[in-house]
Amino acid sequence: MNRSLVFNLVGVILLFCSLFMVIPFVTAMIFKGNDLQALGISVAITFVSGLLLYYLTRSQSKVELRHRDGFAVVTFSWVAMSLFGSLPYLLSGVAHSFTDAYFESIAGFTTTGASILSNLESIPEGILLWRSLTQWMGGMGIIVFSLAILPMLGAGGMQLFKAEVPEIGVEKLKPRIIDMAKSLWYIYAGLTGILAALLFAAGMNLFDALCHAFTTMATGGFSTKSASVGHFQNSSIDIIITVFMFLAGINFSLHFYALRGKLSKFTRSSEFKFYLSVTLVSIAVLVINTRAVHSSLAETIRYASFQVVSIMTTTGFATADYEAWPVFSQMLLLSLMFFGGMVGSTAGGMKQVRILLMLKQAYRELYHLIHPRALTALKLDEKNVPKETLGGIWGFLFLFILISVIATLGMTALGSDIITAASTVISSMANVGPALGDAGPAENYSTIHWMGKWILSFCMLIGRLEIYTVILLFIPIFWEK
Repeated sequence: MNRSLVFNLVGVILLFCSLFMVIPFVTAMIFKGNDLQALGISVAITFVSGLLLYYLTRSQSKVELRHRDGFAVVTFSWVAMSLFGSLPYLLSGVAHSFTDAYFESIAGFTTTGASILSNLESIPEGILLWRSLTQWMGGMGIIVFSLAILPMLGAGGMQLFKAEVPEIGVEKLKPRIIDMAKSLWYIYAGLTGILAALLFAAGMNLFDALCHAFTTMATGGFSTKSASVGHFQNSSIDIIITVFMFLAGINFSLHFYALRGKLSKFTRSSEFKFYLSVTLVSIAVLVINTRAVHSSLAETIRYASFQVVSIMTTTGFATADYEAWPVFSQMLLLSLMFFGGMVGSTAGGMKQVRILLMLKQAYRELYHLIHPRALTALKLDEKNVPKETLGGIWGFLFLFILISVIATLGMTALGSDIITAASTVISSMANVGPALGDAGPAENYSTIHWMGKWILSFCMLIGRLEIYTVILLFIPIFWEK
């Protein structure tokens, strides 16, 4: 691995991080908040650190990026971004310890939405906007953003894109990776702008509309209100956010084709049809199970739809305290955390295509038990799925379960009850945010043991980077020349 090249690119990413940090700094100036000094110092430290990293390794800036380097850049970038992103929380006094500050920061960049902050209404606007921006940056991926603006990566830049989704690559939209990344970001920014305008028209003030647009399209879930979206008690806002959470959970290449009039891509995508089916069936089941909780059928559909889409796309917004719902509904929502959105979306989770392929594989195994001599091929969208891809998916599933079990054991050893431990680990691995027990939708993560927060921080990182990307760094052969 070319360590100098890795640090050079991490330095460049920190420079862009500092530029994004200027936005909440200016916001603090406008609102005359007491977070102005903290944000100013954070901008300076992040910019100088990024500049030093880049300057000291500038001789490597033209070196071709290799496959192994790509994995390292992805992981170290997220760790470094979260580290410097924690400065505003720590310096402003919003977070009372480095552990809390880092937890809040990595929850933002990984779009998990798990928070240690309470009484959000009392937090300065600059800090609230920074929380939202960390999720917006992490949503499509700071690495994809870098691809769009760093021509120095050349063809090797594809290694970074592969590193985010190791065994199932996002479909190439254009011949060149940089053009592809730009297209994705234009769509991402465009949808964010449309959403902000709609939320403003529906009754939010401009600041809240922007913050919620950032975190909705990122499927992150950070809100400016302690009661999340439920604070607004506005059915129009609920419907708008539900629709855009669903859109954010769709493979962005399908949005690209939709803009060019190729809507048939949706009907031809097996993953999209599966994603839509799971959403509609889950909403129907939840409506039936929670009908007695609400005063009308329309209200039941509204709350059930919002919670299903929010949890499954791993956004984590809430308009109702689902811990007050029947246990079956709670378990259904917990199960949906595993599904996530489509590959190539901003959502977390295991991804719909993995679930779909595992179901197809399970059916094929059952079919072979009945017809042992039959020759069958596993297909997705009329294309054969290689055995290597299936092997990667089963390996991913095994590691997901293994890490979840180990992390849950660690959480229980620190004093968490089994419901809180298991649900917070699953929520963190799937990058959802709200869980059950002591970290339910009406609570936050502030009461979690400080070591437990580090366990969950690791779960967030490993979940956001598709497990393999981070695990590779713990294998000795990765560091061999």
